[in-house]
Amino acid sequence: MVKNILSNDFIKLRVDESVNDALTKMEEKKKSVAVVVDGDDNLKGIIVKADIYRFLKETGHFAVYPVEIAMTKKVITAKEEDSIVDVAKLLRQNNVSAIPIVKGNKVIGLIALEDIVDRFIEENS
Repeated sequence: MVKNILSNDFIKLRVDESVNDALTKMEEKKKSVAVVVDGDDNLKGIIVKADIYRFLKETGHFAVYPVEIAMTKKVITAKEEDSIVDVAKLLRQNNVSAIPIVKGNKVIGLIALEDIVDRFIEENS
């Protein structure tokens, strides 16, 4: 089950934080993905470094823009009761590197491809 391997160590940004803040937090935590939430902590989007670089290429700068403009709004999510295999399939089918794990509309964790690979290695070593 997903709840056995989900990471609670993820970056959570508010929709009004700047793209520059997002990149700074990603660099500080050595992460490439962050979830974006509203003032009530409801999931609103996800942003990855590739989104930021694409946004920079399109606009020429990003310091003052809110992450809401650069984030992906259609987010694929999973629940903690879902199987690891089902989440791996979602990652593969949607060509994404991480999926927020939600309870209702609140993010409780994040599953990245490397989490699944680590679990596979652990179970087969």
